[in-house]
Amino acid sequence: MGSIAGSLRIEKIDTSIPVVVIAPGYHGHGIARSLGRLGVPLYGVHADRRSPAAHSRYWRENFVWDLAKASPEESVDWLLRLSRKIGSSPILIPTDDYSCLFVADHAEEMNERFLFPNQPAGLARSLSSKQQMYYLCKEYSIPTPATFFPQSRDDVVEFLKHATFPVMLKGIDTVALLKQTGMRMVVVENAEALLKRYDEMEKPDAPNLMLQEYIAGGSEMVWMFDGYFDEESRCLFGITGRKIRQYPAYSGVTSLGVCIANDAVETQTRDFMKAIGYRGILDLGYKYDAKTDQYKLLDVNPRIGTTFRLFVDTNGMDVARALYLDLTGQAVLPGEARDGRKWVVENFDLISAPIYCHDNKQGIREWLRSYKGVEEASWFARDDLAPFLLVWWRSFQWAFEKLYTKILKACLGLLQVGRKRRVQNDRVLVDTQTLQSVDSPTTVP
Repeated sequence: MGSIAGSLRIEKIDTSIPVVVIAPGYHGHGIARSLGRLGVPLYGVHADRRSPAAHSRYWRENFVWDLAKASPEESVDWLLRLSRKIGSSPILIPTDDYSCLFVADHAEEMNERFLFPNQPAGLARSLSSKQQMYYLCKEYSIPTPATFFPQSRDDVVEFLKHATFPVMLKGIDTVALLKQTGMRMVVVENAEALLKRYDEMEKPDAPNLMLQEYIAGGSEMVWMFDGYFDEESRCLFGITGRKIRQYPAYSGVTSLGVCIANDAVETQTRDFMKAIGYRGILDLGYKYDAKTDQYKLLDVNPRIGTTFRLFVDTNGMDVARALYLDLTGQAVLPGEARDGRKWVVENFDLISAPIYCHDNKQGIREWLRSYKGVEEASWFARDDLAPFLLVWWRSFQWAFEKLYTKILKACLGLLQVGRKRRVQNDRVLVDTQTLQSVDSPTTVP
């Protein structure tokens, strides 16, 4: 693995302004490393103090607070008190959908003590909602898959009269659907399967499913844009890349990605964000449709993405550093995009890679060759080993629990089969004894 890119090639950087990172899950350590290597004071807010991300050596101090469990009023008050404790007005960086929308919804109160990009009211929420994002794409002529938003089963039945299969069944709110069903999306091949899946996954009193055009192709057709937009919606830094593998396979987050220049994706994104007045860090996903020769917008994350360290230029710039420099009044001087740079999420790719290798009929050599060009990993860093060691320990625990559950189910299944056989044997024995007593000659006195 190559260099882990420490310092920006800028003569002097003022790193006196601290940063607070809201990192409720297994992320945030990438921001800690990126800014911490420059000497920026970093404070982590974690939902679980045991999270591997919380153990990066670049955190000056960690705090435990779960925005998802506390009321918005409690969280606003807690964060304002945290800012006063730190003793200045730090930059605030949310890292997941919930914290991103929380900051956007309470921007007026949070602006008292924190620095962050000021989005137009409601824009972050519109981009986070797949339904509202779809309508924005239509309004600004941005290619996106044809999508239908049923409000009832009758609407789905009506949709079937003109449907072309396969069809993607997805959640408008993917987080809510994942919590409810354990799935983000499914591909359905026919009308019967669609109605069955819809009945299983939808809540009639709170419709959250959409039917989306299926675009052929695997992960190699999925493109990404990672960038930063200033107060005037100018893109100060932006790089494109492609997903090689995903976790879960074919439908999840990037487990192995590569930087590749794509002028069409970059131009389309810059123009769209300028038109809607977007500000701040942006993470987008497109899928190339060979039938129409278009890059169709799938997802918009109005926040820093988990893959942001894939997108590092020749100057060591990434979106976290661009944000820091811009919000502290310093020049953002990006270098050139580095085509061929790869980044991997070790534990995720270890699970996904065998699936891709099997489907593509690839051997060990091809699998190993896919890592050529990997310059950085999500977890491993020579100067910050604790998160790497802890995530593998957690991964081992997860795998052991999965294996234990499977073995337990198998054992219970065998016991149940054994009980059924014993019951059947007992019945056969009783029936045989009954027949013998009936057939046996009776003694006449």
